[in-house]
Amino acid sequence: MSLSFRSIKKKLMRILIVEDDAALASFIRKGLEAEHYAVDAASDGEQGRSMALEFDYDLLILDLNLPGIDGLVILKSLRQRKPSLPVMILTARSRVEDRVQCLDLGADDYLVKPFSFLELSARTRALLRRSHLPSESVLAVRDLRLDRVERRVERSGRRIDLTTKEFALLEYLMRNAGRRLTRAMIIEHVWNLTFDSTTNVVDVYINYLRRKVDDGFSPALIHTVRGVGYEIGPSGAAA
Repeated sequence: MSLSFRSIKKKLMRILIVEDDAALASFIRKGLEAEHYAVDAASDGEQGRSMALEFDYDLLILDLNLPGIDGLVILKSLRQRKPSLPVMILTARSRVEDRVQCLDLGADDYLVKPFSFLELSARTRALLRRSHLPSESVLAVRDLRLDRVERRVERSGRRIDLTTKEFALLEYLMRNAGRRLTRAMIIEHVWNLTFDSTTNVVDVYINYLRRKVDDGFSPALIHTVRGVGYEIGPSGAAA
């Protein structure tokens, strides 16, 4: 089930694209989603400014030539109210004067169209690495580490490959390490669905995670809390 911008949760690194070229916005969105980012898009300046100011994003990719409100106006508004939000300008304006103006107004990066998606992706990772929430970019529980920016999970230095949903589930558990999470809470935050008491999807994915994160390692980190749900940590109720 896709997420709308009205239900933003911090379970994934979330990016907002403000771009009036629908085909280009779709191309960028699909590319970033394939790299496991959560992506929203706005097609005009007014909508883009509203979304950027109202909701929490980890990165804004901003065109300058927009219907309604120009990208420079959006940039100025953001720097007044959200000075730490990373902003990448993505525009056809290639003059040095335009670059200087945007950087002076507070843009963190400037990429000229046409561009390589590989370069955009690399610049995205670089901006997220040095974003205003560095303490949240890497989560750790004992010898288990999860890097939200690089989408990398390791235990005892050994790489663990996870699917997108497994990664989101593990991230939610680790962001709440030591806290007992009900199945309803997990369903809402990871699947963005209303809890259905007949579904066993949480238990199925917990088992997937255990096989990858706990099997072959000691101690076990993912624990069943009888009558409640699950928690992650060095100790807990036995499954």
